[in-house]
Amino acid sequence: MLGILLIYFIGKRFYDLSEEYNQNKWLYAILSVVIYYVAGFVVGIIIALLDLYIFNWGIDWDNNFGINLLGLPAGLLILWGFYIFLENKWKKSVLVIKDEINDIGKNTDEF
Repeated sequence: MLGILLIYFIGKRFYDLSEEYNQNKWLYAILSVVIYYVAGFVVGIIIALLDLYIFNWGIDWDNNFGINLLGLPAGLLILWGFYIFLENKWKKSVLVIKDEINDIGKNTDEF
């Protein structure tokens, strides 16, 4: 149940961000959830490889709760970076629309 709430809030935040900058809302909401799970999976694989071949930490890989706790901060950290990246990228590409209706009849020297 908590996982569903986490997915909702992740998707909602990216949905709101893309709506603010007039981007494809559902694409970025779904992409954010996919990135969260992929990041957790990749970190799990990296930790498993480090455990098996280099450090021999002796992690109990049958403990699903513990494995999920390993992926949670990794996924959230990657999502935070992706959010900052998108926000900065979209801020740079925002077009400022100037209301030119009030400037009709004025000399161009007055601008």
